[in-house]
Amino acid sequence: MARSREYQWCTWFGEGRTSLGDEPKSGRPKTSTNEENTTRVDELIRCDRRMKIREIALKLEIPKSTVHEIVHDTLGYRKVSARWVPKMLTEDHKLQRVEISQRLLQRCQQDNGDEDTTHIGVGPCGDFQANNNLFDNLITGDETWVHLNTPETKRDSMTWKHPSSPVTKKFKVQRSAAKVMATVFWDAKGVILLDILPQGQCINAARYCSTLDRLKEAIRRKRPGLLRRGVVLQHDNATPHSANLTQQWLQRYGWEILPHPAHSPDLAPSDFHLFGPLKRHLGGMAFETEDDLISELRNWFDNLDVDFFRVGINSLLSRWQKCIDLHGDYIE
Repeated sequence: MARSREYQWCTWFGEGRTSLGDEPKSGRPKTSTNEENTTRVDELIRCDRRMKIREIALKLEIPKSTVHEIVHDTLGYRKVSARWVPKMLTEDHKLQRVEISQRLLQRCQQDNGDEDTTHIGVGPCGDFQANNNLFDNLITGDETWVHLNTPETKRDSMTWKHPSSPVTKKFKVQRSAAKVMATVFWDAKGVILLDILPQGQCINAARYCSTLDRLKEAIRRKRPGLLRRGVVLQHDNATPHSANLTQQWLQRYGWEILPHPAHSPDLAPSDFHLFGPLKRHLGGMAFETEDDLISELRNWFDNLDVDFFRVGINSLLSRWQKCIDLHGDYIE
């Protein structure tokens, strides 16, 4: 080291320096990440929300790394897929959803003798709870197709791996054509009736009334006193449910129908709480016969904890409130 360099280091240490490493430097000044380019990138994205990073870089003639920094760090954008919804709701549909949700919440308030839904209560799992006649007498039900061979979803087949581990492969498998229709009626205590249609048959008004006959007998055995107090049935507006034959059956036995807005699976407990876990459980399973599938369905329902059903029924309160807060739009 030159003597002048030694003097310089002695002077630095005399002034209080203790490190032998280089001082941090600002590096090369950033010329692309400036206010002008940030504004131009923002304008391009607002004009075309599907524009790619590469396309923006080519159009503005700046590096892709700079565009990535502007988009994610400076502007805070993130690219997401569109959310699937059952139907494009019209303003009339949204208004109907809000009005029905308001009526049902008001009924819960009256049953609890409260003027505010915030006093209904929150359970240990974060779900709203209501100790009222509505939920005590409520039975909900719906139909779903169940395949003898249900492929495992890509998300459910994800595994942990090291960087050096071989890449796993998943072959595309189609659901089997053989399927049965399962009708499930349940309440806050568990499943009351599981009815399976043979292969090749689907539900109609006459068959649905026959299922309601079996449901009435199941209620008599499993829920003593409920028929005397009065059943409140919650089902959607499918054709077999709203047919004249079904309405006559319900009127004959004095069952009350809980109002349900059209195109609203997010307000039906079977759709948003029960059938999803059921299909995930069946993912990757293949059954030789229909009886094997039915046996697996019954075992799965029997092994569910009662809290699972209680949470599904009680979550109706929070979903009605969310529907109102979203002005009738679908709940995520």
